[in-house]
Amino acid sequence: MEAALIGLDAHEIRTLLGPAEPAFRSRQIYEGVYRNRVAGWDELTVLPKSLRAQLAARVSFGLPEVAARYDSADGTRRYLLRLADGKTVESVFMPEEDRDTLCISSQVGCPVDCQFCLTAKMGLERNLTVGEIAGQVILLAKLHGLDPAERRMNIVMMGQGEPLLNLGNVVKATRILADPAGVGMAERRITLSTSGIIPKIRELGAEPVRPKLAISLNASGEDQRQALMPITRKWHLADLMAACRAYPLRPWEKLTFEYVLLGGVNDSDDDARRVARLLANLNAKVNLIALNPGPGIDFDTPDPGRVESFKSIVSRSLPCFVRKPRGLDIFAACGQLQRMTEPSLVKIGAAT
Repeated sequence: MEAALIGLDAHEIRTLLGPAEPAFRSRQIYEGVYRNRVAGWDELTVLPKSLRAQLAARVSFGLPEVAARYDSADGTRRYLLRLADGKTVESVFMPEEDRDTLCISSQVGCPVDCQFCLTAKMGLERNLTVGEIAGQVILLAKLHGLDPAERRMNIVMMGQGEPLLNLGNVVKATRILADPAGVGMAERRITLSTSGIIPKIRELGAEPVRPKLAISLNASGEDQRQALMPITRKWHLADLMAACRAYPLRPWEKLTFEYVLLGGVNDSDDDARRVARLLANLNAKVNLIALNPGPGIDFDTPDPGRVESFKSIVSRSLPCFVRKPRGLDIFAACGQLQRMTEPSLVKIGAAT
């Protein structure tokens, strides 16, 4: 079979159909898949039955399958999705009063090896294709009846994987997601999180259609960051800050820095002051994440008072927020995606 349908752009669909079919057929397929989120060739009833049968015989549709679903007490849902080759990856649906957020993956596993992250323990199995990235959004939007034209919807590429190490596929998926004739997301509603792969940050900044950029900082100095995030031994903190200063922000955009607070490790008032100085001259904000616990993670979650003190100090220099954990009881929170099939009980609120 040829490549899957989901992940093809409008031009590629036109090529797939060939010159014998009228051009409007490719538009019908493109809009049916991405805007209307049909789940298979049989649902593309705008096409003649004979054409559907012909295409189905040589092109797989490409939606991932739900292998398992885990429901949190706070409304979060973690999905274990099975891909065409049998590998599995995770996506998370997080509903809120005024918006819905989808956390999606860019790789099966992750090569970055952050010492406080369960996903890192998986290692890297492979990159996701364009269709496997976009397909997570299409599937979850269909399952939950989401439409960015009717209700605010956010996509965060903060699931499994380092998105910048799969940049080509991530960018192409973003173009499909942000196309008004496609999924119809606004670029400002899509965020990519990276450990700080400096050359790829520059490449991302040159893309005309791209997600917002979030940097996982997680330390207030070079030695501390290299110990917590071994991949950063290659990408030094001073060079990362230079790349951030040079990054071409759009008029509505700020850089986001994410900082996982580890009790007694990187959460002191002195750490907070160093972070504030490090980021003081950037158009940026900081999201603090108290460590989300998990088996085999040899760090502690700081107490709420320590989190509040850190926030208070950083807030004197730039906007700083504490990100509320979601789905802790089903291992769906930040840093917990390890394809847990029988999650241990985790106390809700332990990381607040």
